[in-house]
Amino acid sequence: MNRLRNRLILIFAVATLAPLLVTAWVSVSLFDWSLSQASTKELDQVSKSLEKTGRELYQRACEALKQDAVAGRTSPQRFVPAAHDQWPLAVQEFDASEEPETFVQAGNKGDRLDYLVRHGAEVWMYSTSLHGVAMQQLSEQYAHARSVVAADAARDLRRGLTYTFFLLMAVIWIVALLALVYFAHRVSQPIQQLTTGLSQVAAGNLDSRVAVVRDDEIGAAIQAFNNMADELKQSQDRLVYVTRLESWQALARKMAHEVKNSLTPIRLTMEEIAARQTGPGSEFYEQAAQIVVDEVMGLERRVRAFSEFASEPPVAPKSLDINSLLEERIAFLRTAHPDIVYSVRLAPDDPKAYADEDLVKGVLTNLLENAAQAAKSGGVVLGVTAAASGKVAIEVHDSGPGVNAQARSTLFEPTISFKRGGMGLGLSIARKSALLSGGDIVLVQGELGGAAFRVLLPAA
Repeated sequence: MNRLRNRLILIFAVATLAPLLVTAWVSVSLFDWSLSQASTKELDQVSKSLEKTGRELYQRACEALKQDAVAGRTSPQRFVPAAHDQWPLAVQEFDASEEPETFVQAGNKGDRLDYLVRHGAEVWMYSTSLHGVAMQQLSEQYAHARSVVAADAARDLRRGLTYTFFLLMAVIWIVALLALVYFAHRVSQPIQQLTTGLSQVAAGNLDSRVAVVRDDEIGAAIQAFNNMADELKQSQDRLVYVTRLESWQALARKMAHEVKNSLTPIRLTMEEIAARQTGPGSEFYEQAAQIVVDEVMGLERRVRAFSEFASEPPVAPKSLDINSLLEERIAFLRTAHPDIVYSVRLAPDDPKAYADEDLVKGVLTNLLENAAQAAKSGGVVLGVTAAASGKVAIEVHDSGPGVNAQARSTLFEPTISFKRGGMGLGLSIARKSALLSGGDIVLVQGELGGAAFRVLLPAA
C-alpha cells in the first residue's frame, strides 16, 4: 500500500472538509436571511391585509346600502315581470334563484354595489357607489398576488437553493479529490521507485537505477540516487581491485625476496668464474659466463619491477597544472618517438588537480608510452584534458588496434606481457598510482579508433 499517497489524501480530506462544512453553514444561513428579505413574503402579508380590508369595506357598504333601502333614503329601480326579457343578466339570475335578497358588484370596474330585493313578482334594485374603489380590479390584483405566493410556496425556493448549493459543493469537492489522487499518485510513484532502488542498493545490488522522468525536486533526488549508486559501484570496484592488488603485492614481495636471494650468489659466482678463466677455452667460458650474468641481471630487473609494484611510495599531493603537465610529458616522449604524431586538446581555464606530481607523471608516461607503441610508426597519439563535477580528467587516445574484449576484464591486473621487455605490470602500477592520488583510471571509447584511457583526479 502506498502510505504516502493515502496520507496526502487524508490530509486533503481533513483540511478541506472542516472549512467546507463551515462554508456550507454560513451559506445556508445567508440563504435563509436573504430569502427572509424577499418580496414574496411581504406580498403574502400585503395580500392578506388587502383581503381583510376589502372584505370589511364590502360588508360595510352592503350594510349601509341595506339600511338606506329599508329607511327609504334611496330610491330603487323596479323590474316588472312584463319586461322580464329586458332585465339585466344579474337581475335575471337573481330572479331565477330562490334567495330573498342579494348584493351584486356592478359597474365597468366593479365600483358600484347593487342590492336586489323581491317585492312580489317584481325585483327592486338599490344602487350605491363604492366611492372610487374598483372592487373588480382589486379582486383581480388580490387573485394575482395569491397565485404568486402559492407558486413560490410550491417551488420551495429555500430548499431548492440549499440542495443546489450542496450538490455543487459536493461535485467541486469530488473533482478536487480526484485531482489530488492523480497528483498524489504522480508524487508518490517516483518516491516509491526511489525507495525500492534504495532497498536494492542496501541489499547489495549496486546496479539498481531509477529512470529519471521529472525535472523537479523529486527528479533531482532520483538523479542524486543514481549518481550515488554509480559512485558506490565504482568504490566497490576500486575496493575489490585494491584488495586483489594487496594480495598481488604480498606475493610479489615474497617472490622478489626469494628470487633475489638466489640470483645474487649466482651472478657473483659466474662473474668470479669468468674472471679466473685463463688458458685454452677461456674465451668460451667467458662468453658462457657473460650470458649467464646477463640473464641473471635481466631476472634482477624483473625482481626490481616486482619490488616496485609491491612497494607503497609516499604520497605528497599538491595543486598541479594538468595542461602543463600533459604538454611536458608529450614533449619528453616526442624525442623518443619522432615517427609518432602527437596532438593535444586542452581544457580552458587551466584546470588544477590535487595529486602527487611524481605519481601523475609516472601514470602519464606509462599511458603515453603504451599509446606510442600501440600506434607504431606514423600513428597518432592524442592527449585531452577536461574538468567537471569536482574532477579533472586526462585522456590518452591512440590510433592502434585497440583492446579486445577478452583483455578488458584483466586489463589492470598483473599479467604476462608479450611486449619486448614488458613485465605486464605497467597498467597495474599506473592504476595503483592513480588510486593513491585519490583518482582512478578507466578504459573509454577511443576517438582515433584505438585504445583510450581516462585518468580521473580530484580537482584542487
